Amino acid sequence: MANLLYVEDDESLSFVTKDNLELQGFKVKHCVDGKEAMETIKNHQFDLCILDVMLPDVDGFSIAHEIRKFDKQVPILFLTARSLKEDKIHGLRLGADDYITKPFSIEELILKVQIFLKRRNIVGSTDEQLTEFDLGQYTFDYKNLELKLGEAIKKLTQKEADLLRFFVRNKNEVLKRSDILETLWGEDDYFMGRSLDVFISRLRKYLKQDESLKIENIHGVGFRLKTA
Repeated sequence: MANLLYVEDDESLSFVTKDNLELQGFKVKHCVDGKEAMETIKNHQFDLCILDVMLPDVDGFSIAHEIRKFDKQVPILFLTARSLKEDKIHGLRLGADDYITKPFSIEELILKVQIFLKRRNIVGSTDEQLTEFDLGQYTFDYKNLELKLGEAIKKLTQKEADLLRFFVRNKNEVLKRSDILETLWGEDDYFMGRSLDVFISRLRKYLKQDESLKIENIHGVGFRLKTA
């Protein structure tokens, strides 16, 4: 049974949402505000977090920032009434995996939750397959979400690791933007595309110490991980 954190201050919406999630077999810890959520994440471990952005006292962005201090892997979904691109990009930079804009359908939320949990389960079931890769001067340990360069170790989020593995398995090949989005995000739309751009920027930063590695933009098509 997956353990979910759900932070929402709207009493009616939270009642309906929590009830429907529990009907799907999820265990749901509901917090009514940011302060309660900040205390909860100190003492509990979750498989997925659903955070409303607009909360009294402590907003969803602050909660996500705190979660990422000690858990780089857990998927985070933001619920927001905002449609500003800047807000969504800010959330993605904090390590969010997806956004759902209010009003939303319960079916959409449940589907996204199932998709992210399924991906985590798939990762867990491939332990006997190749999970460590040589990448230029780096060693990429997918299973443990680590990118190593000498004694230095960079901890990756699950999404960063998924994207890097996708590139490594297809290095020196042009990957269509739509293929990356549909494979790793489950859909190809504007905001998922912006999320991809954020993660591409992160990976470039992580790999910059090896000049033989480069994630190239292929104009109008997608990207390519070029190795020497």
